[in-house]
Amino acid sequence: MISVTLRTKFLLALIAISALITTAVLLVVRERVAIRAREELVAALDTSIVSFDRLQRQREFTLERSAALLAALPTLKALMTSDHPDTIQDASETFWRLAGSQVFVLTDREGTISAFHTRTPEFPRAAAQAALRRYLTGGNAQDWWFGGGHLFEVFLQPVSLGDAATGYPIGLLAVGYEINQAVATDISGVASGDVAFAYDHQLVVHTVRPDDVGDLARLVAAAEIPPGVARETPLGAEQFLARTVSLARGTPAPVTLTVLKSLAGTSAFLQNLNRWILTIGVAGIAVGSLLVFLVSTTFTRPLGRLVAGVKALERGDFEYPLDGRGGDEVSTLTRAFDQMRRQQQITQRQLLDAERLATIGRVANTISHDLRHPLTAIQAYAEFLAERDLSEAKRQDYFQEIRLAVEHMTDELNGLLGFSQARQPLHRVDGRLSEVIDRAIRTVKSAPEFEHVSITGSVLSDDLVSYDPGKLERAVVNLVLNAAEAVSPTSGRVEVSGRVGAEAAEIRVTDDGPGMPDEVVARLFEPFVTHGKARGTGLGLSVVQNLAHRHGGTVAIERTGAGGTTFLLRFPRRLPADAHATPPSPPGAAF
Repeated sequence: MISVTLRTKFLLALIAISALITTAVLLVVRERVAIRAREELVAALDTSIVSFDRLQRQREFTLERSAALLAALPTLKALMTSDHPDTIQDASETFWRLAGSQVFVLTDREGTISAFHTRTPEFPRAAAQAALRRYLTGGNAQDWWFGGGHLFEVFLQPVSLGDAATGYPIGLLAVGYEINQAVATDISGVASGDVAFAYDHQLVVHTVRPDDVGDLARLVAAAEIPPGVARETPLGAEQFLARTVSLARGTPAPVTLTVLKSLAGTSAFLQNLNRWILTIGVAGIAVGSLLVFLVSTTFTRPLGRLVAGVKALERGDFEYPLDGRGGDEVSTLTRAFDQMRRQQQITQRQLLDAERLATIGRVANTISHDLRHPLTAIQAYAEFLAERDLSEAKRQDYFQEIRLAVEHMTDELNGLLGFSQARQPLHRVDGRLSEVIDRAIRTVKSAPEFEHVSITGSVLSDDLVSYDPGKLERAVVNLVLNAAEAVSPTSGRVEVSGRVGAEAAEIRVTDDGPGMPDEVVARLFEPFVTHGKARGTGLGLSVVQNLAHRHGGTVAIERTGAGGTTFLLRFPRRLPADAHATPPSPPGAAF
C-alpha cells in the first residue's frame, strides 16, 4: 500500500480545488464571451438587413417616381398613339436613354410589346412578354423579371391620355434595373458582409469568393437557409452566419437576398481568447499551487517535525529537537508530546535501575544458593577433620572432598566473572565422560531440595575424550540442575547419558517435566531468560552455550513437550590445536 503523507494529501486536495475552480470560472467566462460574440454578430446581421431594407425602399421609391414621370411625358404619349411598332421602337430609344435603365418596354393596350430595349442581350424579349401577361392578370406594379440568367427589378406604369385615374389607357411602360455585380457589391458594402441574390432557388449574383460559389449554390438550391432565421453554415473552409430575406411580392417564384457574415473574425477572437484563457488558467493554477504549497507547508511542517520526533522516539532517541513554540493545536500537541517523552525517559531509567537491582538480587540469590552447598560440605568435612581418631585414608578423603568443593566454588565464580572479564583458556586433558557425569550428578544431588528427584547417569562407549574437566563439568551441572528444577520435586526423574563416537562426544540430559513453550525455546539460550522457576537469573543455559562453543561444540534442545525435555551437548572428541583461542560468541551470548 502506498503511503501518502498528510501534507501531500492536503496539497493535492487544495491544488485540485484551485484547478477546478479556475477551470470552471474560465470555461464559464469563455462560454459567455462566445455567446455574447454570437449575439453581437446576429445583431450586426440584423442591422445589415435593416440597412438594406431602408436602402431598398429608398431605391424603389426613386425608381417608381422615375417610371411615373416617364409615363406622364406628352411626347411619350404622342409616340404611343401612332400605333406603329417600328416607329415606336425607334423613337423610344430617346426615352430609354433618359430613363437610364437596363430594360425599357412599351406595350399597346392589350399588353403586346411595341418597343423593347435592354443593355443585357442575354435577356430575351419573350421573358419580358411573359412577365407583362402576369402583370395584366393581376400582378404588382413592382415586379421581378428573370431571363437568360439575369434578374431585374421592374416598375410598371400605365400610360393614359388625360388624367391617370380617369383618362383613356393607351399602353404600358416598364422600366427595369438589373441586379448585377455592381449592385451586389454596393449592397455588400451597406450590409458589411457578402450577399447573394437568388431567383427560384437559383443563384443569380453574389459577392463570395470563387472557391465558395459551389457550396453557396448548393445551399440556395436546397433552401437550407430559410427566410428570417440566422443560421451558421460552412462555405469552403470558412464558417458564415447567414440570413435570408424574401424580396418577391406576388411573383410566382421566390426572389431572395442572403446576407452572409464571416465567422473568421469571431473564430480568431475566440481562439485568441482560448489562448489567453489557457495562459491565465495555467498561470492561475501555478500561482495557486505555489500559494497552496506555502500554506500547506505552514500547516504541515510542524506536523512533519512531530512525526519525525515520534519516529526518533521509536528508535530510542529521546533528544530529537522539537519546536513547541506557538499557540495553535499542533504546538500544544508538540509540547504535550515532548513532556510525555521526557516523562517516559525518566520512567524508563527508573525501570532500568529497578531491573538492574532486581537482576543483582537474583544473581546474588543464585550465587548464595549455588555456594551454600559447597560451603556446607566444606564446613562438614572440616568438622570431620577435627576428630582425633581419623585414619590417614579417611583424612585424605575428607581433604579431597574439601578440594572438590573449593574447585566447584571457584568454577561458579569464574563462570559469573566471565560476564565482565576476559575468558580463561581451556585446560585440556584426556578423560572419560563418566567421570564428568558422575561428579555433576553428585553435585546436584547434594542439594537438599533434590533428594527425592531420581537422577541417573549412563555412558555408552566410554572412550577417552579431550576436554577441560572443570568447565565441562560446570556445563553438565547447569543442564542437570536446570532439568532437576523443571521436574516434580517428589517424583521427578532426570537421566544423563553419554556417548563417544569416532568424531564427537555427546551428552544428553532428559527430564520428565512439562516441557517449554515455543516462544521460550526460541530465546532460551539468551542471558536472563528463564521459565518455570521461582528463582534463577537465566544465566545457566547461556553459560552452557558459551562453554560448548569454547569446546568447539553446540548445545541445543533436542525435543520438548508434555513428555519432557532433552538437551543435547555435542563437541569434538579431539579439540583442534587452537582450541585455547576465544571463538566468536554466538548470538545472544553474554560473553
